[in-house]
Amino acid sequence: MRFGKISLAAIAAASLVSAPVMAESLSPAAKAVGASKVKRVGANTKEESKLGGGSGVIVAVLAAAAVIGGIVIASGNDDNSPTSP
Repeated sequence: MRFGKISLAAIAAASLVSAPVMAESLSPAAKAVGASKVKRVGANTKEESKLGGGSGVIVAVLAAAAVIGGIVIASGNDDNSPTSP
């Protein structure tokens, strides 16, 4: 019975791994259009994005604070007495 459970788990894992690959290769849309004919094209924009720039500094400061806080928490235990009587 143990071998049956292990083999059933292996078959289930293999089917979960291979299902997306099989579905992609057998889809009618992929056969009709052809995978090599599909090309991705970006949209044209008039202005640059204003999201970039100063946000990198904020992320770096927050990451440094998190690292320093982790070090302080990890080394903050000064109680070295045993817990058992």
